[in-house]
Amino acid sequence: PAAAAAPLPEEDCMKLNPSFVGIALSSLLAIDLWASKRLGVCAGEGSAWGSARPLMKVIEVSGHGIPWLLGTFYGLCQSDSSAAREVLLNLLFALLLDLVMVAVVKGLVKRPRPIHNKMDMFVTISVDKYSFPSGHATRAALVCRFVLRHLVLAVPLRVLVVLWALIVSISRVMLGRHNMTDVLFGLLLGYALYGVVERCWLSPASAPALFALW
Repeated sequence: PAAAAAPLPEEDCMKLNPSFVGIALSSLLAIDLWASKRLGVCAGEGSAWGSARPLMKVIEVSGHGIPWLLGTFYGLCQSDSSAAREVLLNLLFALLLDLVMVAVVKGLVKRPRPIHNKMDMFVTISVDKYSFPSGHATRAALVCRFVLRHLVLAVPLRVLVVLWALIVSISRVMLGRHNMTDVLFGLLLGYALYGVVERCWLSPASAPALFALW
């Protein structure tokens, strides 16, 4: 009689019998990729909503880090109020923290951009070739929480701030820049980063050297 077949190594058994968690994650990833491609209606001029692409790119710039950093730094230099300088200095700290954290996560995960994305983004750096997480979504959530907490705004303006954060985040998928999970994680990361900023709040008492510069 033929010799009994040798048992498969444990790692091969695992490949032949993937776990429920592995199947679930693979399925969710497939759904994410499929839905993100379907929602990328402004990914190119020939897309379903290609005519709205210029507007989406304006929204993209509104959530970009450079305008926010330059605007905050300019306001910091022009401010003659100690309270305003404290808020602006902490906003600058929040924006820099956001850039560093997003770059670190992108560098670790190295998830490629969606294949339907056109690499025509406004001012990119090396890690911007990666997709996870969405830096725009992270920044939108962080700035939204910061503004709502530290600026006195009328209710209509507060609603507009929230709508801006949502529109910036949704535009990332519509432009084909990101998958949905990139944006969702970005929003969660930005929300969490605001908590870090609050815990490390810079004030004349905690960081006198910084405030001496202004």
